Amino acid sequence: MKELLYLKDDQLKDLIEKFFVGYKEIFSDSKNVLDKYSIGLAHNKVIHLLSMYEGISISELLKRLKVTKQSLNRVLKDLIKLEAIEFRKDEQDTRIKHVFLSQKGKNISNEIFQTQKKRIYKALLNSKSEEVLNFDTVLHKIING
Repeated sequence: MKELLYLKDDQLKDLIEKFFVGYKEIFSDSKNVLDKYSIGLAHNKVIHLLSMYEGISISELLKRLKVTKQSLNRVLKDLIKLEAIEFRKDEQDTRIKHVFLSQKGKNISNEIFQTQKKRIYKALLNSKSEEVLNFDTVLHKIING
């Protein structure tokens, strides 16, 4: 592992490039699904989070997305028109809204996931188990800073 201490800037830039291209490819796989519903990457991110955190509050959604209220509201309005989401007020504090995927939203989410899953699954299947575990560990370290 000592060789990692000597990574040059060019090697780190190459790694960043691979993350960028990997991200781009994963999300380009689902472009046909997004186009079918006339939505984009921002909508995809919201749908993904709602599929992972059912009933998430608007404020928590803002924190996870790291966007402005205005940006989120634009995306939510589009998803409302599409009938992909629904809101429920908090039982203890009615000022808090929770967001859920409707059945249509769940279907869209599943369509997106199925297209993205193919690339990820193939890459993991063609990797050794220790490579997968190490990659997951490194990703967590990148995410958590």
